[in-house]
Amino acid sequence: MSRGPKCPWAARCAALFLLFLLLSQALAPRAARALTPVDSNKTYIVGGDYYYPPYEYLDEEGNPKGYNVELTRAIAEVMGLNIEIRLGNWSEMRTALQHGEVDMLPGTVFTEERLSVFDFVPHALIHQSIFYRKGSRPAKSVDDLVGSEVIVQEAGSMHDTLVKHGGIKVIVSDTHANALRMLAAGQHDYAAVANLPGLYLGRKHRLSNIVTSGKTAVSFKYCYAVKKGDAELQARLNEGLSILKNTGRYQEIYDKWLGVLEPRTPSWTRIVKLSMVVVIPLVLMMGAILMWNRTLKREVENRTRELHLQQQQLIQADKMASLGILVSGVAHEINNPNSLVLLNTPVIMDSFDDLWPILEAYYQEHGDFWVGGLEYTRMREEIPYMLAEMQAGGKRIKHIVEDLKDFSRIDNSRQMEVMDLNEVVRAATRLVDNSIKKATHSFSVSCGEGLCKVRGNPQRIEQVVVNLILNACQALTAPEQAISLRTFNSPDRKGVVLEVRDQGSGIDPDHLPHLTDPFFTTKRDTGGTGLGLSVSTTIVNEHGGVLSFASEPGEGTTVSLRLPMFKRM
Repeated sequence: MSRGPKCPWAARCAALFLLFLLLSQALAPRAARALTPVDSNKTYIVGGDYYYPPYEYLDEEGNPKGYNVELTRAIAEVMGLNIEIRLGNWSEMRTALQHGEVDMLPGTVFTEERLSVFDFVPHALIHQSIFYRKGSRPAKSVDDLVGSEVIVQEAGSMHDTLVKHGGIKVIVSDTHANALRMLAAGQHDYAAVANLPGLYLGRKHRLSNIVTSGKTAVSFKYCYAVKKGDAELQARLNEGLSILKNTGRYQEIYDKWLGVLEPRTPSWTRIVKLSMVVVIPLVLMMGAILMWNRTLKREVENRTRELHLQQQQLIQADKMASLGILVSGVAHEINNPNSLVLLNTPVIMDSFDDLWPILEAYYQEHGDFWVGGLEYTRMREEIPYMLAEMQAGGKRIKHIVEDLKDFSRIDNSRQMEVMDLNEVVRAATRLVDNSIKKATHSFSVSCGEGLCKVRGNPQRIEQVVVNLILNACQALTAPEQAISLRTFNSPDRKGVVLEVRDQGSGIDPDHLPHLTDPFFTTKRDTGGTGLGLSVSTTIVNEHGGVLSFASEPGEGTTVSLRLPMFKRM
């Protein structure tokens, strides 16, 4: 990166970076406090509802299942706790926690009233909806229920909420399922239950005559509840939950059981967090590049003992630079609006399934008619394909965002594993798909069959492949020029090879020996840092591989990445 004149914007970025470092150091001692050692002989009793899917329930064989169950077992695993899970009647379980017969309830809603008898550890949000029979008057809020008979789960959050609200005749049921069955059978006016369990149970039991407005009536913090004053268990749960979130395991459990079906209410806190995910890495990247650009050139000769640390910094700087290029192409592909697409499309598809018989009967009686500006006979053929394409497009957006998050995750470990180079190439190609489409109309990937396994760090090798593809894109002078990727076993069967070939401008013979030198670049005027190939070569060398280049000016470039084959000992 070339040195430019100092400006207030650069000074502000540097100041923000220094302030972040100072805050991190100031908070470090607080995070280092130790808890009382775990009593390995104690078994904590975990209570819960026996029929509250997908949060917690007993399967057909009587085994506890669900989001709360898997999350609790994961916390127990990382914290070294012995647990026993007992699921039963919710009202009885809540009473058992008050009397000390169970130690925790992982599926408890936080309310100010419950705070007098329980301590809480939040881990999710849960949304309550109002269900009613088709043809009845819809109710979108608690105020709409005044003067009506409403079925709720006994001792549940909506039971407490409606009793406190007043003006509503509350009918109690032992489970959400029975509440919905009573409503479907024509008893009482409404059922106020958790949205996701309500939808799940309605489909499972085929209660086709009950619906919900789709609006969230009330949202609560979904928490672990422990007996008031049990600070040690509360701290254990807090710490275990924090570890799971930092390692990504919490998100895996959440997506497995709840996914995008749980409606999420945007909040300023969430908006700020999402903004920080973009702002902080950009500030850190710019601050780091400015600092390294000024210090590495001055001290590279006398700091050889710190070479490994500098290499790690260069790897992260290059990763963030590549991420900066990609973010512009997928900025609109964020999870929140996409989640609405994935949530609403199946509902629309189900709605059209119910409407077809009515529309078809009308067509048989009155002939063709217009729908959305087109004839009905045409639209009945087009709409299923349109909805299927919408759902497939939403899933593709989700995969792109997940690949981007995996690529940008900081990885300081040097742990190696057996990996498939073809899978790494496919993931890297998905990640830079937007840049490829902008650079060329002719892009091809040929993954060799029977490719030998290699031992390495998939995330770092993926970083190398991303750099090679982006360099190939930047070398093209017209979209008609092609880029091709090919993987194959080496002729001597001692390794695997990835070949990246472009039809771009080629490389000057005088520049070829310096391609992997740190800070060497021919694109400094367009923002090049000269770190990509240097960092890529370092990563490949760590894996025992070789990165080689062949190029002629005006005829394109071929880059070959060779990695040694994994040999079992």
